[in-house]
Amino acid sequence: MDLSNLKPAEGSTKKNKRVGRGEGSGKGGTAARGHKGAKSRSGYSKKVGFEGGQMPLQRRVPKFGFSNINRKEYKGVNLDALQQIVDRKKVDEINLDVLIENGLASKSSLIKILGRGKLEAKLKVRAHAFSASAKEAIEAQGGQAETV
Repeated sequence: MDLSNLKPAEGSTKKNKRVGRGEGSGKGGTAARGHKGAKSRSGYSKKVGFEGGQMPLQRRVPKFGFSNINRKEYKGVNLDALQQIVDRKKVDEINLDVLIENGLASKSSLIKILGRGKLEAKLKVRAHAFSASAKEAIEAQGGQAETV
């Protein structure tokens, strides 16, 4: 081995032609960027969502709807579910703890008692809200509907 047959290691050098080094190199002049336009300029970077001057999708699509930041989301529990709890557990008071125990609510949920089904037991029910029909049905059985 001597200086006449030294070569760089395989894969260590790029085989790309150096651009912008005069007409004789074959890549002078426009340096393979074509003529004019944004892509030919230095400092060009394509903006996210840019569609070449066409109105971008996020501006073409109509915006609609409204989200009320003060909305309260209630977890609905029907009277028939309360009756099932009474049949299984023989309780006379339904509150958040009883509903969590039976898998009908979580600690952070707001509970609204709804009027589907039939209630046959006298119950004291404590919840965040009641529908008119549910309150009427509970009080018709001699129970109490207490808002927390």
